[in-house]
Amino acid sequence: LAGTRIICDRKFLLECKNSPAARIPPCCLPQTPGVTSLAQSSLVKLEELKEQNESEEAMPGEQRRAAAP
Repeated sequence: LAGTRIICDRKFLLECKNSPAARIPPCCLPQTPGVTSLAQSSLVKLEELKEQNESEEAMPGEQRRAAAP
């Protein structure tokens, strides 16, 4: 079998995690929802949760009364 095997130790890999190059995505990486970017449904859910949290912060007393039986 032809090929090169690259062996890295744990310390080196942990150091690479904090390097500036690791914080920037590759320029030619395809946008795949749910893999390389958030899924569209996830974005919609995040927006709904954000709106819900904002409304709860605006009227905390109203939410408590509505939740009580």
